[in-house]
Order: sequence, then structure tokens, then C-alpha cells
Amino acid sequence: MAPSFPRGTAPLPVHLPPRSAAAKERATPGATSLTFPQIAAVVVAAGRGIRVGGDTPKQYRRVGGQAVLTRTLAALAAHPGITRIQVVIAADAAAFYDECLGDLAPEARVKLARPTEGGATRQASVRAGLEALGGGREPDLVLVHDAARPFVDAGLIDRAIAAAQSHGAAVPGVPVSDTIKVVEPDGRVRETPKREDLRAVQTPQAFRFALLREAHGRAAAEGLDGFTDDGALAEWAGLPVAVFPGDPRNRKITQAADLVEADRAFSPDSGAQDDTMTLLTRLGTGFDVHAFTEGDHVWLGGVRIPADRGVLAHSDGDVVLHALTDAILGALADGDIGVHFPPSDPRWRGASSDRFLADAVRRVAERGGVIDHLDITVLAEAPRIGAHREAIRARIAAIAGVPLSAVSIKATTTEKLGFVGRAEGLAAQAAATVRLPAEAPHDR
Repeated sequence: MAPSFPRGTAPLPVHLPPRSAAAKERATPGATSLTFPQIAAVVVAAGRGIRVGGDTPKQYRRVGGQAVLTRTLAALAAHPGITRIQVVIAADAAAFYDECLGDLAPEARVKLARPTEGGATRQASVRAGLEALGGGREPDLVLVHDAARPFVDAGLIDRAIAAAQSHGAAVPGVPVSDTIKVVEPDGRVRETPKREDLRAVQTPQAFRFALLREAHGRAAAEGLDGFTDDGALAEWAGLPVAVFPGDPRNRKITQAADLVEADRAFSPDSGAQDDTMTLLTRLGTGFDVHAFTEGDHVWLGGVRIPADRGVLAHSDGDVVLHALTDAILGALADGDIGVHFPPSDPRWRGASSDRFLADAVRRVAERGGVIDHLDITVLAEAPRIGAHREAIRARIAAIAGVPLSAVSIKATTTEKLGFVGRAEGLAAQAAATVRLPAEAPHDR
């Protein structure tokens, strides 16, 4: 059964389905669970890694004094949301694996289940990991991660969890910088896709456990075993797959040169790790206002709220999402919503503001940045948002690809002063805390 999706059509990196007529007639309750789900991780470490050279598989090669797999497991185990880690290893790799455990802190080892043996393909290995996890209490969510991606961090894991809660199936993607060609077997170019439509997909890929296990079971039953990532398998199974912002620093070790670079990055005396990983915190603010007009609802934070009036606007008039978009653009020093989506452009007439916020989120990802926190204050005499607060938070978290805990929304009046006090309109102000790589350009 496919997961339900919230409203709105958004460009990459956050894929949301078109806003249906039915969605326009009701408030979106918010797809993100407000409980604490059980989250497990499957770490695929059964490959041979022959492209790096040598007799030792790449996941067991040492970078900065520790095995690649050790660093990957330490990063996952350090995340408080992950309660269980299932590692999938090759049949003859037990000694390599035990050596990795020797370098792992005791508090990390307690999250590790007994390793299970992988199959002949990546898909078979993931399926083995899922079957091992399903032997006890099934997790609600599962993250599937490559053993050879030791640079995964808490922010990316947060985004993966939030996306899985909201969408059911989600993969991290980063914009591509090279022009991509689709080539015929004889070497002729068949197609050149638009670069802005493409994303390079990473791990961890995140899913509702039951959905991914069922998809793997169906593929195995039909004799299909060649999917190279779980997002593609989920697409084959008919699941809508969302793309959330990945991290350019989340590199996969594939070639010998990647090992050299990772060794430099993890060596404390080289200074390379600091140069690579340093992020500078930046704060942006935004403000938006719309006058009331005839109507029966307003959109706030992507949620349709019944009201005795609507708002006068070129798009859907969502002051919360407009203010948030400007706040993120401000943190990037990248203009404002009017620059990127001018009201003179007929394409944005009546448009869902989801796409405006998603575009700002995409710009953060393109610069290798991370959204840490979004804070909004609604200024209005009416409508009251108390009953809709959690739905709004969940909707914003889904669009922005951040955990629910990173979104705050408040409401206040102006004590009958000004246009808000006279109930002539409503407004919102927002602040966005964003971290950007130190070397990222500040103006474009």
C-alpha cells in the first residue's frame, strides 16, 4: 500500500504530489508522526570493493587510523533516534568485522545486532538485512546506508528520518554540476537532460519498514535482483519516492583516490577535516503580509484553515511560507521571493507556496548547507491557529526536509493596533538558522 502524501507540488529536492481538488477542500492534517518511532539502520557492507585495489575490501580499509566501516557505524550509532543497526557482511568477512568492532566505543556497540550474511548483489544483501530486522520487533522506519559513506552526519540522518515519516520512501539527492549525456550503445548522444532536473542520489535512504520489506519481497518473487539502490526498487514497486536534500560532503569511497582523501580528512594532524567540514551559522529573517478579501479559508504553513475571509494575493497568499522562504533566502544572501517568483509572472498565479519554500531549500542544498531551525510568528486577530499548530509544523518539516523539532510556530495579536488589530489582514515573520560551508560564495 502506497503512503499518503501531503499537498502541493514542489520542485527538487522535495518531491510532493500535485495539490488535488480534494486537498483544497480540507485542512491537511500533517503527515509527520508526533510520536517517537522505532528506527533501525541496515548497513550494506558485503561488497568486495575491488576498485580501490588491494586484498582488503574498501569498507575495512583504514582512514585516519580507523576502518571506514567503523567510522560509518560510529556516526549512525551516535544518532539518538537510531536504536538498532543491522550490518550485512560477506560470508568470509567475520575477522575483518570483528576488528572493526574493536575500535568502536562500547556505547556504539550496544546498538549493533549480530551481523547477517549478505547475498550476491546489493539488493540481496539489503533484503537479508531487512529479514534479520524483521525477526524481532519490527522497526517503524529503516535507513539503508552504504558502509563506504563514513561522512554521514546527524543533520543528514535527521532529514532522512523526517522525510521517511512524511513520505514513506525518500532518498537524499544533491544537484549535479556536470552536464549528463544519455548515450546509445554505439556512442552517439541520445539525450541531454536538463541539469536542474537531475540529482545524484546518496544514502542513507529512508523508508517505512513494512513498505520496503514488501517491495523487496515482491522483487524477489519475480526474480528481479539487479536494483542498485532501494529508491529504484521502491519506484518499481509503485511507491512514490521523495527526494530530500543530501550533503555534498557525504562522499562514497569508491576509488583508491577516495581512500587517500578520506584518510586526509580523518587525520587530526592534517587539518583537512576542519577545512572540509566547517560550517558557518547564518541567520535570515523574513516578513510577509496580505490583506483580507472575500473567501472561506486561508493557507498558513501549507495547511488550509477555514476562515470567514480569504486573502488578496497573486499566489495562494500563504504568509507563513512566504516569510519562511524570504528568511532562508536572506540567510543565503540570495535575494527575496519576489526576485525568484515575481508576481508579474502568470506562472505563479494561484500557485501553491510549497514550491517557493522548496526552491529555497534546494538552494541551501546546492551550497552544501544545512537548515538547523525555522521559527515563525503569525500576527493575526483571526483565524486562530492553535488547533492547526502541529499540522503546520509537520507540513513545514516535510517541505523543508527537517525534523519536526526544528520547526517552531507561534501566534500573537497586536492588541487591536494597526491593520492587524483592525482585522484588515494578517502577517507572519520568520527566522531561519542555516549553516553553510565556510568556502561557499556569499553572493551570487
